[in-house]
Amino acid sequence: MVFSKDNMTGIILALLSSVFIGASFIIKKKGLRRAAVVSGVRASVGGYSYLMEPLWWIGMITMIVGEIANFVAYAFAPAVLVTPLGALSIIVSAVLAQIILKEKLHPLGILGCVLCIAGSVVIVVHAPQEHPISSVKEIWYMATQKAFLLYVGSAIVLVFILVFYFAPQCGHLNALVFTGICSLMGSLSVMSVKALGTSLKLTVEGKNQLIYPETWVFMLVVVVCVVTQMNYLNKALDTFNTAVVSPIYYVMFTTLTIVASVIMFKDWDGQNVGSIISEICGFIVVLSGTILLHVTKDMERSSSFRGNYTPSSPTLSTRLFNSNGESHKHEQEDELCSEEADSRRQDLQV
Repeated sequence: MVFSKDNMTGIILALLSSVFIGASFIIKKKGLRRAAVVSGVRASVGGYSYLMEPLWWIGMITMIVGEIANFVAYAFAPAVLVTPLGALSIIVSAVLAQIILKEKLHPLGILGCVLCIAGSVVIVVHAPQEHPISSVKEIWYMATQKAFLLYVGSAIVLVFILVFYFAPQCGHLNALVFTGICSLMGSLSVMSVKALGTSLKLTVEGKNQLIYPETWVFMLVVVVCVVTQMNYLNKALDTFNTAVVSPIYYVMFTTLTIVASVIMFKDWDGQNVGSIISEICGFIVVLSGTILLHVTKDMERSSSFRGNYTPSSPTLSTRLFNSNGESHKHEQEDELCSEEADSRRQDLQV
């Protein structure tokens, strides 16, 4: 398959974004460990000494660079191509964690990495070409089509129901509530980010789009959606185990983003059925690899902490619908103790 110049640029930027973001997690964690050794107070218990650690700031800058690359990638390639490639950051993080942090990667985790790479290759090979856009008004026309307005309306109604009805009642009992809000708002934010990124790209090329009010409307939507998305993602991560939140959020966010992009930008128009089916299959393979990586990471953490004492561990579905009360409290304590044990081992090695 021959890639257009824009698609190739988008792919390269998306891959670079995954590398930078995946590496940033490891650099920041290394910085957190150094800060904990110096101050004796970990960030998980309220310490802020990491703000004085240069390595942590290097990790933060690395993450910002990765996010900027991801932002620009949406201006060159379809969201159905860029969004699934974000899973590669998990592979970078897992590999670097084993090399730098000496965190063992479970054999099934290696299989998850292979699945993510294989699925990403399939998606890239069969990805649609980016449709040329000459003005932000074209994007505004796409955003105001009946089909996409129906999607936006449905997403907003669902968000309000989740926020005002389900969140107060079972938000701390069911991980789908907070992650659902994040994913719905995330899909709208990506559409706005792509619109804003395209507008800035055209402006840099000499076609000033900042004079159009539509550009500023898209910018406002990006701010509102991202703030809401981050707020409820933090709530989800604070309430539930990361190994539960991360795969659920990735599956829901990526799926809804692809649906929104197909509706708004007509990404699949002009593609044959075989290419569309191949993209879907590649996406499913990436999802499977992502879930496998997160679940095995949690298994490895639990086994390394408990040693020879291995009580029956709850399944992913059990933790999803019952991660509250004492069981969730113990789960958080186990995770904290495991991190402290890892830190002590690192200190002894130093």
